Amino acid sequence: MAEATVADGAAAAEEPKLVNGLTLDERYDLVRSIGEECIQEAELRKLLDKKPLPVCYDGFEPSGRMHIAQGVMKALNVNKLTKAGCVFKFWVADWFAMLNNKMGGDLKKIRKVGEYMIEVWKAIGMDLEKVEFHWTSDEINERSDEYWPLVMDIARVNNLKRIIRCSQIMGRSEAGEDGAPNLNLTAAQIFYPCMQCADIFFLKADICQLGMDQRKVNMLAREYCDVKKKKLKPIILSHHMLSGLLQGQEKMSKSDPSSAIFMEDSEADVKTKIKKAFCPPQQVEGNPCLEYIEYVVLPWFGHFQVHRKEDNGGDKKYETYEALVEDYSSGALHPGDLKPALTKHLNTILQPVRDHFKNNSQAKQLLKQIKSYKVTK
Repeated sequence: MAEATVADGAAAAEEPKLVNGLTLDERYDLVRSIGEECIQEAELRKLLDKKPLPVCYDGFEPSGRMHIAQGVMKALNVNKLTKAGCVFKFWVADWFAMLNNKMGGDLKKIRKVGEYMIEVWKAIGMDLEKVEFHWTSDEINERSDEYWPLVMDIARVNNLKRIIRCSQIMGRSEAGEDGAPNLNLTAAQIFYPCMQCADIFFLKADICQLGMDQRKVNMLAREYCDVKKKKLKPIILSHHMLSGLLQGQEKMSKSDPSSAIFMEDSEADVKTKIKKAFCPPQQVEGNPCLEYIEYVVLPWFGHFQVHRKEDNGGDKKYETYEALVEDYSSGALHPGDLKPALTKHLNTILQPVRDHFKNNSQAKQLLKQIKSYKVTK
């Protein structure tokens, strides 16, 4: 009897520890799938293995209407992370938006935009059970004795050149026209990277889950750990940045409505924007329509369905991006068939958001206010 008990105990000890029904390998693969880049993969795996509730963070400036990357892609990423056992902290960066002159620096307007963005994520289906929203102005005021010494210390150990290298995080250039460091930044925009770096430690974040455009300030946080001899550095899990819809647009812009699909765009808006989108036949590289399918449609539906006449090849369901690329690059799939299919998928994804802002009186009024605001850079 005793031998059986020992054997049973040994067998139980060998069973993999499950979180939300997932093994460590499955959790790691799920989390890693989010990032175009991960610094460092070994650290990520160890974190998932050792810490029961890893903390992930993303900060966002409430700066205007929400485009599909910030809406749908972020919802997909957050849901993956919480499924893998993480807690997700959103840093609603109202003070940062003010520093960066968004909404003309009007904090009341910025606050309204932040409320609107949270409404969008609720409507699109973000699982909010393990999601926390922290407002910059509230949190910093409540714990100022903890926050500002950290900001000042980060500023103290870095020179101006290193801070200017982080300018991309604010949508600013780090170099002037002559190639020298950009000295046209405001004093507030010099302070901004020091604050964003401090946010990571202030929120006790284990994983920085932001876009590739935020990489330099996340690396600044890891460098700060080296200076202060901190053993546990924040892991950087940077997601892909969707390009703009028109030719030559490297990224979406809230100040240019034609550059992106926005979360409460009408069906007609989506149709018009995709119809005008850059999508040359057989060209995969730099094709925003294919990007939308890879990073939005396929992760959402698990497939991409094309409907066309039998004379044009008939209906076809693509379950992998590789299969889609193969047909598109060979000419077997034409933009004239791809674009209507993409439009249909996007409109299906966005319909719950439209319904929410149409049927919920509070959300409807909020959107009306946001649309009346002038977007400033």
